[in-house]
Amino acid sequence: MYKTLHIFTLLFALLFTACSTNLPHIVTKPKIQDVQLLCAPNPDNAITPQTIEEAFDSLGLTVVGNNDMNIPFQKRFDHTHYKTYNLAMFMDNKLSYKLLKKYPTFGALTPLTMSIYTKDSKIYIATLSHHGMARAAEIPLDDKDLLQYSALIKQALKKALPAGEFKDNNYKTAQDSLQLKFSTPVDLSDKDAEEYIDDYEAEFEAEMESLGFLLPNFTNVNEELFIENHYDAYDFYHTYSICKFDVIYPVSKLHPEAGAWAPCSFYIYKRKDENVMHMGFLSVENWIKTLNIQDEASVQPLRKAQQMIVEILHELNH
Repeated sequence: MYKTLHIFTLLFALLFTACSTNLPHIVTKPKIQDVQLLCAPNPDNAITPQTIEEAFDSLGLTVVGNNDMNIPFQKRFDHTHYKTYNLAMFMDNKLSYKLLKKYPTFGALTPLTMSIYTKDSKIYIATLSHHGMARAAEIPLDDKDLLQYSALIKQALKKALPAGEFKDNNYKTAQDSLQLKFSTPVDLSDKDAEEYIDDYEAEFEAEMESLGFLLPNFTNVNEELFIENHYDAYDFYHTYSICKFDVIYPVSKLHPEAGAWAPCSFYIYKRKDENVMHMGFLSVENWIKTLNIQDEASVQPLRKAQQMIVEILHELNH
């Protein structure tokens, strides 16, 4: 019996060895993340938000705003979390036009955003990944213009931080776009479209500002992108960048990468062939899910601010 067991063991060992030599090479797939973070050494502080802006601008990614958040943080809260913390907005006009023409929901990423911050003699830039852009804006992953846009962003990131490396911080990805969308009928029988949207937006801006929201950027997509390219399908298409100090200050303490989602882009448009106005922006659940935000000090102001915006829109649309 001992010999039989010994022979069986030997045969099993030989069989396992033979099989193992034919095992396929296992390739670990890269994690799918919605936020990408590029980090580079910066001991002499030679890389700054300004040099990063110049790198983006040089490739056609126009930086429409590059705000030093430490200035208002110091004034309002008498404290800053990082030596450098900037929130910047950027866009490529040509690619934005192509994507918005096909997918009006890309307005939620027009302009795109990034956070720039320093920590431990290093500088970081956080932006949305290709997957994050596609999911959030409801665009197919294989769309050629989106692929070109995300490749251009990576090119700009590497130009801004030549020695930079992308870090894996175990960010997550959401399953749905998480856009909040609204619509309301539009009656233009007694006024033209321009007069209508001017009145609506004046009330929207007043309501938002009264609650402490800032609107650091406004883009007239219809005039700057559509009409410029001889595309005349809209009465109007505008986007706002929306920010609130009482939100980004506590969130950025533990999650400085949140600038990949902030300032939030809000779009509002009406096509000429419809009697309906459409609006939308990305839910704060994007921030919470993709950055794995769990602390109540961050979650609570995010959801509270979103509820304020939703209530304003419900009030204006009814």
